[in-house]
This record gives sequence, structure tokens and C-alpha cells, in this order.
Amino acid sequence: MKKRTFLKLSSALMTAPLFSPLLSCETESKAETLKNWAGNLTYSTGQLDQAKSVAEAQELVKKYDKVKQLGTRHCFNKIADSDDRFVSLVGAPEDIVIAADGKSVTVNAGIKYGELSPYLHEKGFALHNLASLPHISVAGAIATATHGSGEKNGNLASAVSGLKMLTANGDLVTLSREKDGENFNAAVVHLGALGVLTEVTLDLQPTFLMTQYVYQNMPIAQLKDHFDEIQASGYSVSLFTNWQSQDIAEVWVKQRADAPQMDQKEWLGATLATQNLHPIPELSAENCTAQMGVPGPWYERMPHFKMGFTPSSGDELQAEYFLPRQHAVDAIMAIARLGNQVGPYLLTSEVRAIAADNLWMSPCYKQDCITIHFTWKPDWPGVSKLLPIVEKELAPYNARPHWGKLFAMAPADLQKHYPRLPEFREVAKHYDPKGKFRNAFLEKNVFGS
Repeated sequence: MKKRTFLKLSSALMTAPLFSPLLSCETESKAETLKNWAGNLTYSTGQLDQAKSVAEAQELVKKYDKVKQLGTRHCFNKIADSDDRFVSLVGAPEDIVIAADGKSVTVNAGIKYGELSPYLHEKGFALHNLASLPHISVAGAIATATHGSGEKNGNLASAVSGLKMLTANGDLVTLSREKDGENFNAAVVHLGALGVLTEVTLDLQPTFLMTQYVYQNMPIAQLKDHFDEIQASGYSVSLFTNWQSQDIAEVWVKQRADAPQMDQKEWLGATLATQNLHPIPELSAENCTAQMGVPGPWYERMPHFKMGFTPSSGDELQAEYFLPRQHAVDAIMAIARLGNQVGPYLLTSEVRAIAADNLWMSPCYKQDCITIHFTWKPDWPGVSKLLPIVEKELAPYNARPHWGKLFAMAPADLQKHYPRLPEFREVAKHYDPKGKFRNAFLEKNVFGS
């Protein structure tokens, strides 16, 4: 099946004014002040080329000595920054091609999950997982190992079965899980260091409906004996707290509609919510996906936030740490002991589970993980002092930060968590021998000694 998605992609494009600077299909270079979606980061250059096609992107890569691919600007650090030039395929006309056997879909790497998902559902298909917000591009999400939740669900990059990317000399390289083995595993979570991603093939499954229930005020002590039970209670489970009380404020349980439903009034000391809630209790649930056990398509339940609405609070900072699953409870309790320090600076904090994968630069490489996510108030002076404290508490549990979020970890400490890093550097050197796609973040954290 093939669809020109710029002609029809549900209502997503009409409801995305927050991200309109990257929806233009202009091909001429634009110079403007570029910020990330939360406004905490101003990019080092405003020189942005919007490519209408792979051929145009190819010419741009050949033209410039230094260039970075820019997605939907959802990173909170400078992993995607450039002092020189950006090229973007976000907003370019996309062809969505579903394989004849229905097992995969091939898309332009610049497409957003919130644009792709309704079309797949309409045709009877689903992705295995989505992030907490659907506004992000496929290319950006897989480059940084962005994830959703679910102890049996790998991150979004784990669904990639094939990709095409432009290397430093402008060659279009094709890699697949089936044919390229470890070279493929090296290239999926590529951190923007290997090339410009132009096309991605994603695994599919038959479409399904989901429900979502929220439980309030679960005693945090329940995690000590019931953490595995809680994580196994749904297809996707999220725990929200500000660490300032003895309770998990909200437990979001997302289930397939054909599974036994978590609709009991009380569960492990928590009570079933009687209205839709926002992960940040002070905010309206209008922007959130439907709860209260109301069935809906998978893409309208897996994310916490609706396409076309402001995700989270919008004005915020984010940090997140991956930990091996076996350390989950100890790590959670370590952060709980910091409650009085971190709580005043938090909007909310989220705990999720992610399954292991085989992708070299993924934080979940060869190990099941949990993550502890921090949605901070936009107070960088305060947050910058807290990050080293949080990281010190989590260090005994082999924590590693999300590639696209804020952290204070020294490069040497970060690098030791990635056993395939020396080989990844060699792969990068092969595709980009002169460092066309590198920037200061990568030189420091990935290629530096």
C-alpha cells in the first residue's frame, strides 16, 4: 500500500501549530533563531535547509563541509546542535509503503509518529510502542533511543528493521536487520554521528484497541514487594510522583482492550481515579489521552499526550536515567530519600520499564531497564546543582542518562556503560571519516577520551 501523506494524514498537520517552523516545505536556506520545543535550548546556528526530497538532501550533504540533521527539536541538550548548518526532512512529502505481507512499513525518516499512526490504524496495523508524546519524528526518536513503556516493549528504535542514510560523501547506504547483522545494530541508535537518515522501515503488528486506567496514591512501600506485579499489570505502566510524599501520586496502566481489565476500585492501597488526570496534578487533563477505561485505538492510548496539544507542561527541563531492571527498587528508594531536595524543583517524575535490545548505543543494550525520568521546573541554576546529586545516588546502580536529555555525567563515566563504543567509533569513521556530522556534544561525550 502506498499513500502520499501530505494529501491526507488525519488532522495531525492541521493541529500542530506548536511545531510549524519545521513544517514548511521551502527548500531555500533559512536563517532564524531556532529553539527546541521547550524553549530551554537555543541552537548555535539558524542556518536551516528544508529538503523536499532525498535527492535534495543528498545535494545538501555533498555541498557542506559540516552539517547536522534536525528533527522536531525535542532534545534538551546539544546532541543535535550545529555551529554550521542544519538539514531537515521533517515536513517533506512522505510515501508510506506497507509491505505486501503486512509485517513492516517504510516511511520518510522525517515523519512524526502522530502523523504515521492514524494511517496505520486505518489500514489495520499498529506499531509496538510509542513515546509519551506523538509529536516526535521517527528519525530523531530512534537516533537517541527514545522509548515508551512496558516491560516487554523495547524502545522505539527496536522496531527498526531497515534504514537508509546519506553518508558524508553523499552516498545513500541501505542497511537491514536481516542482511547486515551487527553493522545494522551499530547504525540504528546512531546519535546523529553516522549520516542523515532518509528512510526507515518499522515492524508492524495487527491493530488493536487499548484502555487506560489511573490509580491514585499508591504507598511507595508497595514497590518493595510488588514492583514486578505492578509492571506486569499492563501493556504499558507509568508511575508518577514528586518524591515529596510516601505515595506514588498516579499509576497509569495502559492495557490491550482484549486483556483482563484493571478496573478494581482499589489496588495495592491505591484508588481508581474517577476523572481524567494529568501527570502534573496542577494541570488540566484536556491535553492528555483518554482514561477511565474507555477503549480507543492504540495510538490514542500509548502516549500520555494528544497530538496537536501541548505535551507535558511545555515550559520545562527534562533529565532521565536508565538502570538495569534488577536494581529498580533500590534505585527508586535512593531517589525517594532525596525527596526534600529534588521535590521543590520538580513538576513530576516518572518511572517506566523497557525491554532489552541489541542496538549498540542503546541504554538498553542486552539488558532490561527501568528509567527514572525528571520533569523539572524551568530553573536551570537549581537543576544544574541537583543533577550531580541525583547521579551520585544512582551511580551504584549503573545508571546511564538518556542521550537527548540533561545530565552532568563526565564523558569517561558515560562511555564505560557502552561496551561497543570503540567499535561504534570505527563505524562512524567509516561512514564519516572527516567528522562532517560531529558536533561539540559528540566530540566530548562519544569520541573524546
